[in-house]
Amino acid sequence: MALNGILLVDKQGGWTSHDVVAKARRLTGQRKIGHTGTLDPMATGLLVLCLGSATRLVEYMVSHDKHYEGLIALGATTATDDAEGEILASRPVPVLSDERLRELERGFMGELQQRPPAYSAVKVAGQRAYAVARRGGVPGLAERRVAVHDLRLEPAGPGLLSVRVHCGPGTYVRSLARDIGEAIGCGAHLAALRRTASGSFRVESAVTLQELETLAQAGLVEEVILAPDEGLAGSGAAIVTVERGQRLRHGVTLPPVARESWPAAAARVYDAGGSFLGVTRVDESGRIWPLKMLPD
Repeated sequence: MALNGILLVDKQGGWTSHDVVAKARRLTGQRKIGHTGTLDPMATGLLVLCLGSATRLVEYMVSHDKHYEGLIALGATTATDDAEGEILASRPVPVLSDERLRELERGFMGELQQRPPAYSAVKVAGQRAYAVARRGGVPGLAERRVAVHDLRLEPAGPGLLSVRVHCGPGTYVRSLARDIGEAIGCGAHLAALRRTASGSFRVESAVTLQELETLAQAGLVEEVILAPDEGLAGSGAAIVTVERGQRLRHGVTLPPVARESWPAAAARVYDAGGSFLGVTRVDESGRIWPLKMLPD
């Protein structure tokens, strides 16, 4: 039976997100798999995979906030802004007081203008930035607006800071480490990173690829597949009759019937039998517009 739903994977270091997807395809037998936000090869932690019909919902989950824990190495900048790149420059590391760390936290919280790393998947003139950088070019990466909701910095040893970040989509912790180093005046790069949460999902609920392989051998993979609508738990919901649900599935916009309704750009919709139908938009008048409907 084809698997449709969400699989939470605890990625180990050294694997690309593409590697994880390829392995998951082999172990689950489901060829149609996408993820809701890549992790660099060096990084570990939560990678949210959507299987089968749930891939239609990826676009609504990539906007989830993310939580990370990591280490920042002070005193050295690298070509990749992490520990895997060539060291470009080294500078002495000053003594950082607790007051200075709190000042840095305040300075890097809120809405920021952030330049992505040169070695990133951001497209520049139709090319991935990392492809340009690997050829020796300098990708002209523009700054982008990102949101850092919470930032915690603590000493973690000589020349090291531990970092905990709660951020919005599109935020590069590598860039954050680089920019914190520049603000201190000694340069820095990201030495380690682990994603601990994405939206409502937590890494504690994820399985490693080794655990997934064991489950696959026992024919128990289905036990760790979550329902597709769990990825939209933070959005509003509408309930319609079974007949109206079928009309939505066929692309028909439903006229309002409820006395009270709340507009929503993206709302889950269920039929009266409890079946999750997909994602809809509810306008000011209460009309329900189908956006991404799942097959029967």
